[in-house]
This record gives sequence, structure tokens and C-alpha cells, in this order.
Amino acid sequence: MACWLYEGMLLFGVVFIAGYLFSALSQTRHALDNRHLQQAFLFVVLGIYFSWFWPRADPGHENLAHPAGRPLWPSGNTSPALLRYVLSWLWFLPALAASAAFQLSGAESAIILIGWVAVWAILSRFHPQQQFWHDALAGTRLVTSKPTIR
Repeated sequence: MACWLYEGMLLFGVVFIAGYLFSALSQTRHALDNRHLQQAFLFVVLGIYFSWFWPRADPGHENLAHPAGRPLWPSGNTSPALLRYVLSWLWFLPALAASAAFQLSGAESAIILIGWVAVWAILSRFHPQQQFWHDALAGTRLVTSKPTIR
């Protein structure tokens, strides 16, 4: 849980700086101006962030690896991490698309989103190695590496 809090603080900084940079460069004066373009920009920035840092985790933490357990880094190939990032949006996009298509209220959208996330998490139990499906589809898996003693 502490890792999530730490990662959330880092992501807050990344999104804040990227949003500020976008607003300054595009001369956006109102938060809703260029909203879709800013969302696309943040999607790309987060994709770069995750595809760079997921394969390079520290020893003793969860690392992104090939299905056989071979680490993605230092091979320099970050395309599996980038594919994993894009596929991880399957946690949210189907529910968000349904909410938009049926013009659901905020409460109804929240229920659909929570329900979809729960179903998607339960579906991982049906995978032979009990992986999440975005990892299985991307050809990656999370492995815990042993810390090195210095």
C-alpha cells in the first residue's frame, strides 16, 4: 500500500508538470479549453512514464518481465511495457465508453465502472497463471526480484 501512495505522489507530480507545460505551450486560459487534446497529451506522457519505469524497477520490488521470467531491461526493448500500458486501459475504457454511449449519470457511471473493474479483476482468476489479462495479452508478467545485499 505504501508503494501505491509513493507512486501516486510521483504521478501527481508528472501529471501536474505535464498539464502545466501543455497549458503554457498551448496558451490555454480555461480548464475546459483543449480538454481532449490535453487528455491525449497526458495519455502519451503517462505512456512514456510507465513504459520507461516499469521495466527498470529496483531489486526487491515487482519488476516487469517476459513470461519466462527474463527481465525486460537491460535489453532496451520497452515495447512490451508500452503494449502493457495501452492494454491496461481495458480496466476502464469499456465502462467509460458504455457510460458515454448511454449518457449515464455520475452515480450510474461510477457503479458501472466499479462493476467492470471487479469483473476484470475476477477474470484474472480464470487465467492459467492467474495473471491479469493485460499482462497476458502483452506477453509480460510481474516478478519479485531478490534484493542485492551490498
